[in-house]
Amino acid sequence: MLDRRTLNRSLLARQFLLERVDAPVADVVEHLVGMQAQVPLDPYVALWSRIRAFDPAELGQLMLDREAVRMTLMRTTLHLVSARDALRIRPLVQGMVERAFASSSFARDLVDLDLAPLLARGVELVELKPRTTRELATALAEEWPNHDANALAHAIRFLVPLVQVTPRGVWGEALQPTMTTLSSWLGRAAAPTMSVEELVLRYLGAFGPATVADLRAWSWLTNMRPIIDRLRPQLCSYRDEAGRELYDVRDGVFGDPSAPAPTRFLPQYDNVFLAHADRSRIMDHVKWGNSFNHQGTIFVDGFLTGAWRLRTKSRDATLTLELRAPVSRLQHNEITTEAGRLLDLLTPETRSRRLDVLRT
Repeated sequence: MLDRRTLNRSLLARQFLLERVDAPVADVVEHLVGMQAQVPLDPYVALWSRIRAFDPAELGQLMLDREAVRMTLMRTTLHLVSARDALRIRPLVQGMVERAFASSSFARDLVDLDLAPLLARGVELVELKPRTTRELATALAEEWPNHDANALAHAIRFLVPLVQVTPRGVWGEALQPTMTTLSSWLGRAAAPTMSVEELVLRYLGAFGPATVADLRAWSWLTNMRPIIDRLRPQLCSYRDEAGRELYDVRDGVFGDPSAPAPTRFLPQYDNVFLAHADRSRIMDHVKWGNSFNHQGTIFVDGFLTGAWRLRTKSRDATLTLELRAPVSRLQHNEITTEAGRLLDLLTPETRSRRLDVLRT
């Protein structure tokens, strides 16, 4: 039986949040099986909390060199992944993406439309030149004037493997979300599709031990039970405090439940929150939800403790911390020290920096 604190420390260790690592950015991104990237800045904060002496330019260069991309993958959300993983994982989750589109309002607006010609034309348009959603909608509406232009564009966004082109997502640069196809951006032939078994093993290595429900929550893939049954000879099996069966790779890293966990700041979206159906291993009194919208998160002793947000005006920056659970004086000092480092990362050229700490 694995208690909650053991699961907590093990997740932190596998996520490189118990101790920062000396590792290339590309290796960490692949170990994590991609990173949430709806907000372009989020992967930088997430990697800063995981990599010792993290240099944002290293990630930016990977994207400029097209060795890392931002595209729709697990749960139909935007992920930062290595180019290699993008080519191998996207075909594996394509069926899930198609199911998600079929249940969307966009699909209902296109119920009487043959999608094949639409998708073919969409590919032609974004490969002719990368386009924003609005530009794509305008171009498609000229050829399908009797259908909702936004729905036409979102059919392409869902169903075609697209990437957001750089400099979108590159540190210090800005660009509206502008898309082209994965294959044209990378200029590579498709790689062999990753097997679902490999994906499960990689997930467990980064997020395990985990239940079948956890696997489904992270991936949105269905029929996971037969996959686990096939893998069972390669896996270890445990129980949590509620009696649920947990599965793990045989070389899974376990954290010492008695070990202290350092304060960590994470972005507003991170797969630490989205990789389990049961999030109790990282939450106690404070629950992650809508109250964290547009705010990052603060972990103290391994558990969610509060939120943070950065505001900049001209060359002045204010980092506001909202502590939602009691902390000791020592923990408070650790929080403010780590917050100062985060300010150094995010606002290196500001004239003044201010730290506000609120208790709720």
